[in-house]
Amino acid sequence: MILAAIGATIPRTGRDRTGACPQALPYSAAMSETRQRTVDHLEVTVHPDSRALARAAADRAAGVLRDAVAAKGVAHAMFATGNSQLEFVDALVTDTPDISWSDVVVFHMDEYVGVGPDHPAGFQRWIRERISDRVHPRHAHYIDGLADPDVECGRYADLLEKNPLDICCLGIGENGHLAFNDPPVADFDDPLDMKVVELDRECRLQQVNEGHFPDVDSVPRLALTATIPALLRARTVLAIVPESRKAAPVRAAITGPLSTACPASYLRTQDNVTLFLDPGSASLLGW
Repeated sequence: MILAAIGATIPRTGRDRTGACPQALPYSAAMSETRQRTVDHLEVTVHPDSRALARAAADRAAGVLRDAVAAKGVAHAMFATGNSQLEFVDALVTDTPDISWSDVVVFHMDEYVGVGPDHPAGFQRWIRERISDRVHPRHAHYIDGLADPDVECGRYADLLEKNPLDICCLGIGENGHLAFNDPPVADFDDPLDMKVVELDRECRLQQVNEGHFPDVDSVPRLALTATIPALLRARTVLAIVPESRKAAPVRAAITGPLSTACPASYLRTQDNVTLFLDPGSASLLGW
């Protein structure tokens, strides 16, 4: 069970930049500086608060976008949606200068089957209202939740193949998922770039608890999602994970076994990923 995997006490594997294992350092809301560790291949940064996390992630994302535009005239960027991404996206689109958004092509990573572009819980609407309508990118490629799911997966996978991602900004779910790759359907070697999945109950409960649906039975059971290989194929991946409700999956991802029981554990195998935490999401690491 994912709850058992996430909730278990597991030895930590973090090390500092010199490679030594430091003494445990308590993180608190009063911490005044950013701390960095490397866990396997993964760079982990813990910021003084969620605002500092958002600012740091926005600055890193902006640098990637500027470099891509300078090198080839266009940047391809994929964004996660949801409450945990709000502060980061707001910092990026409203308080980060010198991004040529007219040279940025935007993608998102998942959508509910049967949900249209104006549904209040739809991710197309989230991207449109929080990114596209505010900065007017060159293009935004939306996943159509009303289309035939298999046909739409093929269409969107083709777009991803033709437009390799320069950056993917993702989160970690309360069940450890990446996009909608929940533990029962996650595949680290998935041959597909997009697929239709059945959402597990914990994932659907998260959508209720975040206020997107009134009850679990109202949450669609099926969704279209970019697969884990498609997400991590981006040149740069930023995992933006604030809030104490993410502390258990963060601990499982950082200190637990490499397993689809916590799909985010696969981030540890990637040289191109930086994980951004705040004191709440880092609180169970024991560093």
